[in-house]
Amino acid sequence: MILLTDLDFSLPLTNPVIIFSLVLFIILFAPILLKKIKVPHIIGLIIAGVIVGPYALNLLRRDSSIVLFGTVGLLYIMFLAGLEIDISEFKKNRKKIIFFGFITFTLPLICGTLASYYILGYGWLSSILLASMFSTHTLVSYPIASKYGVSRNRAVALTVGGTMITDILSLLILAIIAGMTKGEANSAFWFTLGISTVVFVGIVFFVFPIIIRWFFKHYEDSVSQYIFVLAIVFLASFLAEAAGIEAIIGAFFAGLVLNNFIPHSSPLMNRIDFVGNALFIPFFLIGVGMLVNFNVLFHGWGALRVAGVIVAVAITTKFAAAWITEKSFKLLPEEGRMIFGLSTSHAAATLAIILVGYNIIIGETAGGEPIRLLDEDILNGTILLILISCAISSFVVEKASDELALKEDEEEKIAERHEKILITLAYPDTVTEMVDFGLMMKPKKNNVPVYALTIISDDSNDETSQASGKKMMQKALNHAAATEDTLIPLTRYDFNISNAIIYTIKEQNITDVLIGLHKNANQKDFLGPITENILSKTGETIFIYKNVQPFNTLKRMLVVVTPDAEKEPGFEHWFSRICTIAKTGDLSFHFFATEESLVELESLNSQSTSPVSATYNQFSTWDDFLILARELKPNDFFVIVSSRKGHVSYNQSLERLPYYLSKYFIHNSYIIIYPKQSESEIVLDKKDNSENFLLDALADKVQAVNKAGGYISKMFRKKK
Repeated sequence: MILLTDLDFSLPLTNPVIIFSLVLFIILFAPILLKKIKVPHIIGLIIAGVIVGPYALNLLRRDSSIVLFGTVGLLYIMFLAGLEIDISEFKKNRKKIIFFGFITFTLPLICGTLASYYILGYGWLSSILLASMFSTHTLVSYPIASKYGVSRNRAVALTVGGTMITDILSLLILAIIAGMTKGEANSAFWFTLGISTVVFVGIVFFVFPIIIRWFFKHYEDSVSQYIFVLAIVFLASFLAEAAGIEAIIGAFFAGLVLNNFIPHSSPLMNRIDFVGNALFIPFFLIGVGMLVNFNVLFHGWGALRVAGVIVAVAITTKFAAAWITEKSFKLLPEEGRMIFGLSTSHAAATLAIILVGYNIIIGETAGGEPIRLLDEDILNGTILLILISCAISSFVVEKASDELALKEDEEEKIAERHEKILITLAYPDTVTEMVDFGLMMKPKKNNVPVYALTIISDDSNDETSQASGKKMMQKALNHAAATEDTLIPLTRYDFNISNAIIYTIKEQNITDVLIGLHKNANQKDFLGPITENILSKTGETIFIYKNVQPFNTLKRMLVVVTPDAEKEPGFEHWFSRICTIAKTGDLSFHFFATEESLVELESLNSQSTSPVSATYNQFSTWDDFLILARELKPNDFFVIVSSRKGHVSYNQSLERLPYYLSKYFIHNSYIIIYPKQSESEIVLDKKDNSENFLLDALADKVQAVNKAGGYISKMFRKKK
């Protein structure tokens, strides 16, 4: 038994339980206390690190455990930056990214070198190395942009891309100067670095995707998936170090590769965000604060002079680079401030460069003291720069993120249509797939409500049906909650399943209905009588979904469109829906349609605020539908835009669709879309098929009477 007197409370604390408990309380209360005076939570954690660190209260020592968790936190920030970035936006803005990366690297490098040489009096080699530190920046404030939901904004994409360019070039300068001082910067050094970098990039971008896709296809356990993702991130970081480049580059590349496999609205993404923001990233920020030594301010004017020049040049040049980028590409003022805020914070790479320069001995004084490439004044000035730049970064990013989020919300409200999505739940083992797909149909920042419907047999004695329905609904609600999305539960008691769905569509004004393909689908009974009845009696957009493999393992979307689809009233609506799905899953489009339809599809895509990568292939003869089997690859998602019978885009060849799909496309996930029809067309169809509707209604009544008769018979038997 351990007594209180046996515990060691000497400073700095050494008991691991007390240390971890203290850190957790800092993570909990520091942001809350400083939020009252409108200080960003990131600064709260850094200031807390300063207070408990070795240069203030000395409660904690910056030992190996703090360094370990801090390193994990830094890699986690870079991983999240690669994971959350909009890849299509990243590709679209690659020229802007190169421009910003070049300007935010060269401007601080040139100005910093001149200031160090002429104002501070350092040699050219020391000046260039110090200036390369000005060029770097760490995405310390990235979690703020992520919290506000603007991490996919083009300004964020520009800054994240620029970070990679500046850090790679700055670390390259570090390698050159370190090699020159040690006499290692020869042709063999450059050849080895080049080959190892190529091998590293090849493994991460070509081998990793194969392994990741295989894993996600075979393992659906949430814990296993999360551990696997972390393992990939740190393996990529290790390979980067082994190749001779910084580990943060490997973490960022891992994020880019995993971007295609982790939907942004998924339970896995939610877990990644939660663990990082709750534990690893706060540890990193506290560790940064523990480096800050305010005593440098009292070491004489020399230290203050060096610190003043370092802070002034680093922040001014980063502001100038952001301003030039904003004006060059006509960005919004808020986006310009976002770029400045994200790119002005100095931490990890900055510290790495300075520490390496500080440890390089280039000679000795007459008294035998070592002459360092970068002296102690620079080291102390850099520590001060870390605190000031992180503070400025946090305030600026907080303000810019708030403004951009408000602007995006206003645009969404203007563009928002009265849309509602309904997910029908029929089988317990397909609930999660149906919920995932239904939530992917919803635009991320749009307030489109998503309903989940279970239908229970209207039989008070059918306890199995009731229990199954409640279980499915609870499973759906839990799964949606894990993605931080909300499902609106609907339960109906009815003899007739199709009628229950039809009445729900009308009562709730549903615009999109997601139905799973029934389990026993074959060429003779493909859609089934329930779906057929829904199609004939409703005019809303219907999606018939068959899931074969996890959606996050798919590579592209192959869309075949029936002729004259552009003449249907729901043409733009279904296109908007599949665009949302493609962006969520980061899938490219491959359209197969008539020339007229392709023109309209290309026009709609080009008019979109964020067009999706697409190819357009002419295809008009649906009798040759099997040609598409050759085009469809194992990891493709097949989308068939069909039509209800008797409408403009209906053609006779669609009757062969069940045969083709049930025989030749059984190994592919696919969805059949029946576009929205106008109410007048539905009314005409009902008039043309009035006999069928009367027969359906009569059949429903007969079924109800038969069931009622069965219940009465049971009651009499029980009484007897």
